[in-house]
Amino acid sequence: MAFAPAPRASVSDHVFGQLRDAIVSGRYRPDETLPGERELAAAFAVNRHAVREALRRLQQLGLVRVSQGGATRVLDWRVHAGLDLALSLARSGDVLPVATLVRDMLEMRACVGIDAARLCAERGDTAVVAALVRAAEEYGSLAPDLDRMAEANIAIWRLVVRGSGNTAYQLAFNSLVAGTFAVGDVPPDTRTAELLDVAGHRRLAAAIASGQGAAAARHARALLTAPVTTPTTPTTGREARA
Repeated sequence: MAFAPAPRASVSDHVFGQLRDAIVSGRYRPDETLPGERELAAAFAVNRHAVREALRRLQQLGLVRVSQGGATRVLDWRVHAGLDLALSLARSGDVLPVATLVRDMLEMRACVGIDAARLCAERGDTAVVAALVRAAEEYGSLAPDLDRMAEANIAIWRLVVRGSGNTAYQLAFNSLVAGTFAVGDVPPDTRTAELLDVAGHRRLAAAIASGQGAAAARHARALLTAPVTTPTTPTTGREARA
């Protein structure tokens, strides 16, 4: 397989990116062996240290395993990789070769958010819940600016997840919203129904503040599973449901 020689800047990043993409795209299949360090260094026109660093990062993502004897075997990313792989690809402008990945990540976001809302209502810290109520009240003033509402929406859900007290949910949430939306940018216009539902955000905050776990989960579900809409006309076509 031919690789492009690495640019002088970020040599290890270049090697890592090309090998990652070759594995994720299926050019190297699970259980295949990657070329040795010496061969890869020659193909990329870099030193072996850069190759070794790239292989270490691939192993951290769950894409390869260094076997006994030094051979590097490709792993099935569907079995071994985590959300860090999606983040790595998103930062480079690539996506996993899964046509439904954005939908899948939105569904995961809904699952985490719904249960986090229930837990936040049942055991949320008083200060966090108070901050959530204030954020939900202020949210409506941003309409109909979808970009600003999208940022505020993340802040609201960050409080909900924090109030849940579930560390795993917090880490998953961080992965879902880090930089881009993990699998690439999800434009706010595609989430118009959710973002413009100001009343829904207030109902969610009120249910959490009153300790109603089931109601909080129900309001979270209504928001997070709102139909994905097509972009609307960015003037009189956007009205918030207050």
